[in-house]
This record gives sequence, C-alpha cells and structure tokens, in this order.
Amino acid sequence: MLNITVQKTTAPKQKPADETKLGFGKLFTDHMFLMDYTAGEGWHDARIVPYGPFQMDPATTVFHYAQEIFEGMKAYRTAEGKVQLFRPDCNAARFNDSADRMGMPPIPEEDFVQAVKALVDVDRDWVPHSDGASLYIRPFCIATDVGLGVHAARHYRFAIICSPSGAYYAEGLDPVRIYVEDEYIRAAPGLTGFCKCGGNYAASIKAGEKAEELGFSQVLWLDGVEKKYVEEVGSMNIMFKIDGKVYTAACTGTVLPGVTRRSIIELLKDWGYEVIEGKLAIADVMKAADAGKLEEVFGTGTAAVVSPVKELDWEGKVALIGDGKIGALTQKLYDTLTGIQWGRLPDTKGWTVPVE
Repeated sequence: MLNITVQKTTAPKQKPADETKLGFGKLFTDHMFLMDYTAGEGWHDARIVPYGPFQMDPATTVFHYAQEIFEGMKAYRTAEGKVQLFRPDCNAARFNDSADRMGMPPIPEEDFVQAVKALVDVDRDWVPHSDGASLYIRPFCIATDVGLGVHAARHYRFAIICSPSGAYYAEGLDPVRIYVEDEYIRAAPGLTGFCKCGGNYAASIKAGEKAEELGFSQVLWLDGVEKKYVEEVGSMNIMFKIDGKVYTAACTGTVLPGVTRRSIIELLKDWGYEVIEGKLAIADVMKAADAGKLEEVFGTGTAAVVSPVKELDWEGKVALIGDGKIGALTQKLYDTLTGIQWGRLPDTKGWTVPVE
C-alpha cells in the first residue's frame, strides 16, 4: 500500500455554478497526484499536491521520444451523494499493458487504484451533482530523463489530474455520421494500437480533421495491412448489429481493449446475443446495409459510453442506419451502463467501487 502524503491547497478555485456549461477537459480540480520512479529504487514519493505546472528541462526525453502513456476513467456521484468509480482495476491493468509495450515500469494495480481513490476523495466536492455529468480522471506517466539518447528512461513521473465534465449528450443521444478512412492507418500488427499512448492519437488527427471538414463526427479506421477490415473509431471501439448478431473487431494488438467495450460485451452475452469478435470487412458491412440487415451501429467509450451511428460513408458509398434514429439495443445498453455507473440500477456485476 502506498504511503501518500497530502498537501492541501491554500487557494482553492471557484467551483462552477452552472454544471451545464462544464464542457470536457477545460477545467481542473484543486489537486493532483504525483509519484516518481528511479531505476534501482522503484516508485517513491507518492503525494497529493495543489494542481500546478511541471518544471521540465527542454531536453526531457518525453518531449523528444514520446515515452508516455495515459488512461481515461470517471468518478460518478449517485443520487444519494455517494461517489464511485467504474471498474478501475481494468484501467490499472490496461495501463500496465501500455507500460510494458512502451518499455516503462509498471505500477502495481492496487497502488494505481489507491492513488485514484485518494485523489478523488480529496477533491470529491468537484464531482458534479447534475445528471449525466461526472469527474473525468486522467492518469498518465512520462519519461523524465534529461538527454537526447534514444533508449528507455531511468526516471519517470506518474501523475493523475481530474476535470469535472458535463453530460456528453446534453441535448440528447443523437446518432452521428462516420467517415471510413482508407488512406491513412491508425495501427498495424506489432505496433502500439492496443496502447493508450499519445502517438496513436497524434497520428489520427490529420484524418480526423479531414472527416470534420467533410461534415463527419468521427473516423472509422480500417486495418493497417489490407485496409479492408473495420477496427475502431477515433476515440471509441465500434460494434455492428447485423441480422441479430453483434460484430466487433478483436483485440489482437491493433485495437484498444476498451473497458466500456468489455462491459458491453458482457451485458450483450447476458442478454442472449451472439457477439462475434473478429475480422469484419467494410465491404460486408455495406452489403448488409444494402440488404437491410445492418440494424444498428454504435461506438463505445468512456466519454460517450455509447454513441449511436446513423451513417457510414466509404469510397463514395453511403450506408444509412436505422432511419437516422437510435436503435433499441443501443438505447438499452446506454441506459443500463449509465444506470450502473450513476447508481440508478443495481450493480450485480461488482463493477462499481466506492470512494470512501
């Protein structure tokens, strides 16, 4: 167990009076968690301190060789005023999978969860009270060696910051248009597609901007070898309900193993749906749409939970889904998962963890 020291701020920030205008990732709480790593010594100096900037040398290796990873998770306030997390152990395990691939030291899962809980507890007054709003939690780790040699660092910093965030669907659960990207690729076998590292997201920005210019909300990435099999959307995993079955790309190294994805697959199987994790060609998706068998398409992720899709555009072909309205299964998944997260439905899975 970590020995965490706490230094409370002497200048607390003004909390937002109107939680409908929080947005996402624009406002940060009073404190942050920090812990440092030194090769031969391990992790040390776990501490919660007032939120503020890092002072870093221009030659710090993270700036030059991008040895960094992160996670995304949330804290929720129930109607009774209790604060809880959703499957933080899954985030901790995925964080260590990312660390291993990036040549970085792991953090014991129990220490990761303890650190998250400790920071949320200190800043629990920042957890929003309004329906659909939550406290977004961003754990991350960076290499802090100083020097320009290309090798794994000997020093790292693990940090956690929190941001109160508004309801993702403030105006309702509106289906989105998706552009299928077949020029650029997001990941290829043997690379870092399964990691939450900044390089994956940096490489996706150009395609995302192109899609936005064309009027689309997101990019659907195809596989990096043949450019024919669907993988994931820019910030989400994606699922296709075709002729009663649910299809999604397998997590075999090029797709991020989403915590929401994992939870939804469990719910679908509980409800009797056949879930097929494997290769699904975009051409077959479009054929299913033409045949009237593409019943629902939805993205899954921490921020949106479930994001319904009303249109797929690929090579000039357009697949319209569900008359542009959210599907019954998509709605049920959203209602069930958010119900568990906010404590409106009983947690029969043991997924929620109280912050006490």
